Amino acid sequence: MALKVAIVGLPNVGKSTLFNALTQTASAQAANYPFCTIEPNTGDVAVPEPRLEVLARIMGSKEIIPARINFVDIAGLVRGASKGEGLGNQFLANIRDCDAIAFVARCFVDTDITHVEGRIDPISDLEIIETELMLADLESLEKRLPNLEKRAKTGGDKDAAITVGLINAALAELRDGRPARIAYEKGKVSKEDQKAWDMLQLLTSKPALYVCNVDEGSADKGNDLSEQVATRAKADHANSVVISAQIESEIALLDAEERAEFLETLGLEEPGLNRLIREAYTLLGLQSYFTVGPKEARAWTIHVGDTAPQAAGVIHTDFEKGFIRAETMAYDDYVKFNGEAGCKENGKFRQEGKEYLVKDGDILNFRFNV
Repeated sequence: MALKVAIVGLPNVGKSTLFNALTQTASAQAANYPFCTIEPNTGDVAVPEPRLEVLARIMGSKEIIPARINFVDIAGLVRGASKGEGLGNQFLANIRDCDAIAFVARCFVDTDITHVEGRIDPISDLEIIETELMLADLESLEKRLPNLEKRAKTGGDKDAAITVGLINAALAELRDGRPARIAYEKGKVSKEDQKAWDMLQLLTSKPALYVCNVDEGSADKGNDLSEQVATRAKADHANSVVISAQIESEIALLDAEERAEFLETLGLEEPGLNRLIREAYTLLGLQSYFTVGPKEARAWTIHVGDTAPQAAGVIHTDFEKGFIRAETMAYDDYVKFNGEAGCKENGKFRQEGKEYLVKDGDILNFRFNV
């Protein structure tokens, strides 16, 4: 399952530093001037999953393969991007290809790092970004609407009529200064219309995560600026996470033992990036199930609410087409009874059919026939 999260923010808020830490590379240039990032940088990141190591140890798996999520470092946005200011048009096109947006807000004060707006105000930064995205959506929908209305009225095009209804629902929110996703939250998009809604490719319909980039001294609990962002996130029905991109970039360069010691000195239980990745995973309504064998222990990404055949299809479409049953064990049972044999002896090895809703942490083995 290819998943992309766009890292978005004004210039010099720490986007590229955060991206470098996420990917543990220096592939995204970080420097103190606007539009340092021009072409979007992309990086495949492992989803932190400590349960995999436990499963591999019990089974004796030779290899551990985590789930992956793709992060895209987008060029810095400025006021007027929707009208082509800065690298606006290119910026907006790159976001459309992503599944969710991580808005990076500058929640630190550093006179050595300039701010494109000449002040430190994370709420204003977020409002600039959201306004530009809304303006871009508004322009896109208003251009498309006349032709679709004509097709719906004179040609009797039912699909066009459905799209017109969805566009009008989105425009009602955008014209009142609200993101298009509010229409979705109000129930204006039915399950049957989901595909048509997704095809509109609205920037403001994407799930949003607010990332508070704080100074090193605020990495554990945040600060007044990050509190402002957290409050705004709640009002916007979004999640927020506190992280120090500078600390994370330093952690990323350490080996496992040094990393643990460094985190301990900072009073942190884990890297902030782990929380960020998990929040992005949750934001997209995702969960993991596992396959475990002598060769490998592997995590697979599925949506919450997926059935066993849908989960099987993530491995291979033939698994879903020819699905017979899923041999299932819960993670806690697998650990408690030390593997599959113990689960069988204690009645914790189940046979599940096509209607079974896979749970996070399930260990699955699929039986199929094509």
